[in-house]
Amino acid sequence: MIEVENVTKEYGSFTAVKDLSFSVGRGEILGFLGPNGAGKTTTMRVLTGFFPPTTGAVRVAGHDVLEAPLEAKAKIGYLPETPPLYPEMSVLDYLHFAAQIKGVARKVRASRVDGVVERCHLTEVRDKLTGNLSKGYRQRVGIAQALVHEPEVLVLDEPTAGLDPKQIGETRELIKSLGGDHTVILSTHILPEVSMTCDHVAIINRGRLVAHGTPESLTQQFGTTSVVNITVQGEPAHVADVLSGLTDVLGFERQERGEPGATSWRLEIADGADVRRALSEQIVARGLGLLELRQSGVSLEEIYLRAISEGDN
Repeated sequence: MIEVENVTKEYGSFTAVKDLSFSVGRGEILGFLGPNGAGKTTTMRVLTGFFPPTTGAVRVAGHDVLEAPLEAKAKIGYLPETPPLYPEMSVLDYLHFAAQIKGVARKVRASRVDGVVERCHLTEVRDKLTGNLSKGYRQRVGIAQALVHEPEVLVLDEPTAGLDPKQIGETRELIKSLGGDHTVILSTHILPEVSMTCDHVAIINRGRLVAHGTPESLTQQFGTTSVVNITVQGEPAHVADVLSGLTDVLGFERQERGEPGATSWRLEIADGADVRRALSEQIVARGLGLLELRQSGVSLEEIYLRAISEGDN
C-alpha cells in the first residue's frame, strides 16, 4: 500500500532524510518513531506529496507521488501536527468544505460528513466554531477531515501532542479502530502510543531508518535479555547480596519507587532464563519479604533506546 524506496531529502547542505526505505501493507498501523529532529515530519511531508524527495521514490496505492501526484494524494488523508482548521467555521461547515475540496461528490457529501462526525465522536460539538473547541476536539476534527473522502491511507503526525490523559486515551482508541479499513502511519515520539495502537514499528534517527518490523521481531533483534521487577521488604544491602549471588541475573538496579520499609529493583535476566523460583527461595531464606515479582520481555522503550544508540554509533 505504501512503498518508500531509497528516499533522501536535502535542504541545501543539510540532509534531513537519508536513503530511507520501508513499506506498509494494506490495513496495517505503522508507528513511526524517532527523537525530535530525527526526520519524522519531513518524511510525512514527502509521503503526502507536500515536499518532493531529492532522490528516491514513494508510491501510495500504486501511484508515484511525483509522477501521479493527484492520484496519490486522492488516496491519502493527512493530519499534520497542527490541524488545518479555520477558527471562524463551525465543525459541520468546515467538514463540508473539506469534503468539497477533496472531490467528494455532492450527492454523498452530507452522508460522508455525518459519518465522520459520528465516527470521531463530534456530534455534541458539530455546530460549534472550531476556534472555540478544546485541543482534544480540534484533533478529532483534524482526523475527521482526513477521513471524509474515505482514503485508503491515513498519515497522522503527532495526533495526541498536547492532549490531556483522557483525550489521549480517546484519540488512541479512535486511531486503533481505523486499522483494517485504512492503512495508517502514526508519527510520534510517545512510546505508549505505539505499543497500544500499532502492529508494526519503524524507528528513525538522524534521518536514517535504524529499525523496522513487528514488536516481536524487534524484540528478537534487540532483546538479548528479559526483565524482572521485584519489591522486597527488608534491608536493601541484604537484597543486593541475594541478587549478586544468582548466576542468571546479569545486572540489577534499585528503583526510586517502593513501599514503606521496602525497596523495588529492576533485574536484567539472561535470555531464556527463569530465575523466579530461585529468587523467591533465596529472598525467603534470608528472612526478607517478597511483596512483588514480575517477569517480562524487553519493553518497546528499551528497544527504542537500543536502536537509537546503535544508530548513533
